[in-house]
Amino acid sequence: MKNENPHIIVEKGVQYKLGELKDNCIQYDFKSILIYLDAKGKLMFGKNFKVYEEDEVVLYKLCIYFIRDFEACEKLNIDPNKGILLSGPVGCGKTSLMKLLRHIVPHHKPYEVIPARNITFAFNNIGYKTIQEYGNSSFYCFDDLGVETTGRHFGKDCNVLGEILLSRYDLFLQRKIRTHATTNLNAQELEERYGNRVRSRMRQMFNLISFDSSSKDKRS
Repeated sequence: MKNENPHIIVEKGVQYKLGELKDNCIQYDFKSILIYLDAKGKLMFGKNFKVYEEDEVVLYKLCIYFIRDFEACEKLNIDPNKGILLSGPVGCGKTSLMKLLRHIVPHHKPYEVIPARNITFAFNNIGYKTIQEYGNSSFYCFDDLGVETTGRHFGKDCNVLGEILLSRYDLFLQRKIRTHATTNLNAQELEERYGNRVRSRMRQMFNLISFDSSSKDKRS
């Protein structure tokens, strides 16, 4: 069923209006989105969740990407047709934001957030079928890219996420299917982890959006 008012979201009986609907096009208001994200975050992650003022630059980039504000994206050199690679220090809120932001566009096809280490565990148990499973047309966000161990199945080592990223790159080229990821690693560390070929494909597949390296750990 088509959502007639995708700019209005109701949570626990409270209505949040993220913008105005004009000529079948939503004109979003960033401050209204932040109010909704703060409320939705508390529902999803507990009462201590909050949207931090120092994260608003990162949030703005993520929001214009997810609402597909092509004009704003162009100004900040963000390609709406690529995926997002959200990087930053441990505990800065990458995973929470990627779980949260898909809710501001309920009329868009959602992506599934999957820890990279879980994928490697699955590979260790069932082998190469795991890699095939993620080479499908579903939307994924691979969480904590680079912290997973090397996969090992029947004595054979495999850089599981590296192989999956190559499959996702092919999907991106052939069918414009986007993939998202979060990581604590910088560009050099990603190259060391996955090799130059995968790193090169990642540059073509992802918009890099980064938290400041001094971002505090919000889990404490």
